Amino acid sequence: MTQWKAPDLTGKVAVVTGGSRGIGKGIAEGLGEAGATVYITGRSSITQNPEATLTVEATAANVSAFGGKGIGVMVDHHDDAQVAALFERVGKEQGRLDILVNNVYEIPNPPAFSGGFWEHPLSVWDTQCGVGLRGYYAASVFGAPLMVTQPGGLIVNISSRAGLGYVFNTAYGVGKAGVDRMAQDMAHELRDYGCAALSLSPSKVKTEFILEQVAAGELTLDPEVAQSVRFSGRCIAALAADPQLMQRSGGIFTVNEVAADYAVIDPDRE
Repeated sequence: MTQWKAPDLTGKVAVVTGGSRGIGKGIAEGLGEAGATVYITGRSSITQNPEATLTVEATAANVSAFGGKGIGVMVDHHDDAQVAALFERVGKEQGRLDILVNNVYEIPNPPAFSGGFWEHPLSVWDTQCGVGLRGYYAASVFGAPLMVTQPGGLIVNISSRAGLGYVFNTAYGVGKAGVDRMAQDMAHELRDYGCAALSLSPSKVKTEFILEQVAAGELTLDPEVAQSVRFSGRCIAALAADPQLMQRSGGIFTVNEVAADYAVIDPDRE
């Protein structure tokens, strides 16, 4: 079977927010395959009691095992001071930032998969449009000063098809539409610095949460078309290595579109 040959991102520095599990974990691992140094943020750590099973340290170890350098950092993206401290650390330790992947997200408890917006607590808005929208903006605000010092930087906002059409609930769609528009407007403001911003939407992905919901009968998932979490990471690595990246800045893309353009192979299809 065809094997994926990762691009070379050796010497590049990335931050992946919300990387202890799910798509963020896979993105960090995909960048690790390309040799990048990857800072992974999350609220789950092996230092917790009881010890968490999906942690920033575990993802960091995977990144290193794949050939990059993983660095796990406990960050609560509700706290701007912690986010600022993260990027201050990156600046001191690396002196640069090449890739920022805004992925951090908070799932409502309980999840809101159906029903009218008036039937959900207002906290659904706070989760869907809080960390998952404002958190993207905050990380970009603190990360961009490291990025604009040299051309070639890339901000990727992880989005969803909900940015273009109805999925799950009203607040979810508003949050994802905001993520898309944020990438477009950031691209406009970054262009003079030779840095890019874009929005990237995975399709149905085999995250831990989705698989749990499928097992519980809340969602369905076709294993023949579902994507692995690392597939998104490979697509971002391909984008970051593209010398013509600026031509894509401001775009709203799906993982499948990017994969087709760069001949990226899903690890589950190798």
